[in-house]
Amino acid sequence: MSATQHNIAVNMLWCVPGAVGGSEEYFVRQLRGLVEIDAPFNVTVYAPKGFSTAHKDIASELRIVEAPSRCTSREFRVLLENTWLTSRTQSADLVHHGGGTIPSRGNSTTLLTIHDVQYLTYPEYFSAVKLRYLKNRVPSAIRRASVVAAPSNYVREGIEQHFGIERARTAVIRHGLEPAIGVHKTAEAELRTRFNLGSARILLIPAITHPHKNHEFLLRLVANEWRNEDVKLVMVGGNGLAESHIQSLIAELQISNKVVRSGRVNAADRDGLIAMAEALVFPSKYEGFGAPVLEAMALGTPVISSDCASLPEVIGDGGLVLPLTSEAWAGALNSVRLQRSTLVKNGLLRAEEFTSAKSAQDLVVAYEKTLATVQR
Repeated sequence: MSATQHNIAVNMLWCVPGAVGGSEEYFVRQLRGLVEIDAPFNVTVYAPKGFSTAHKDIASELRIVEAPSRCTSREFRVLLENTWLTSRTQSADLVHHGGGTIPSRGNSTTLLTIHDVQYLTYPEYFSAVKLRYLKNRVPSAIRRASVVAAPSNYVREGIEQHFGIERARTAVIRHGLEPAIGVHKTAEAELRTRFNLGSARILLIPAITHPHKNHEFLLRLVANEWRNEDVKLVMVGGNGLAESHIQSLIAELQISNKVVRSGRVNAADRDGLIAMAEALVFPSKYEGFGAPVLEAMALGTPVISSDCASLPEVIGDGGLVLPLTSEAWAGALNSVRLQRSTLVKNGLLRAEEFTSAKSAQDLVVAYEKTLATVQR
């Protein structure tokens, strides 16, 4: 990193390794990008205990200060932000809060990242406790932030509309993939053996089983419109709020022979599964960005996606973007077979717009915009 310009403190106490989903990848890839472009800031990352071990590449390049806790308790994390973090970041030129909220105390020059505002669109998918927390903390944080950043224009516009914040106080920091994505991917033969995939064509959905990820839509396609296709649907990801329903539905539809549950996988297995898939299928109802579709495009795998939320913005012409109806998706696998070379080419070109370096450049612009608020 270049020395001695502004000191940036990055609050990642919310980022419990392996527990916060796509927002962890989004933020970690930004940090890698800052190193990649030699960004002109002194960056210190404040993170939960164990972060340096989980992200050794980041720890080798940036200064990481670990909290005296793994921050698995939201209440204790909030306490640490208002005490431990506040005392250590008072002299920073800017504090970047990456978890969607800002402590009630501390440095007033702040960039706030809001990953999505799904709780406003689908409140039924949140527990009463979490919904109450978000409704209380997010509006307050947005009011107090110097600048608010989002991963897509879709989220940015939602923030502006819902909270009345002017465009001058918002920014978009795109998701970006590291240059080495896929380099260490697990071999297809190993994955086929380990997950008992046989010679079937693979359709992949990498998503926790939360209701908005819409696994049910795919399961019904496999049981009906795609029933004569020699495919296996590989479901990668942990158990979410819809897990029991998904398990029951697989049994009810009698498609257990066509569905493979891998659970959470490491990056090498994820990249290998994406690369070997006939298509990444992503019928999500809500995404603040949708990193899996970007990963698929970068790895040369066609994407079949819903036309919901930020997904059309991210995919562009790099994949099939379809309305969430069985009629629209019925012939999608055939379309992929007929258009595969074009979809792969367009996807690779689209992915070039979302690199870790370009994400970091967006972040630098947002930092400069935030610092400029002090001078006004």
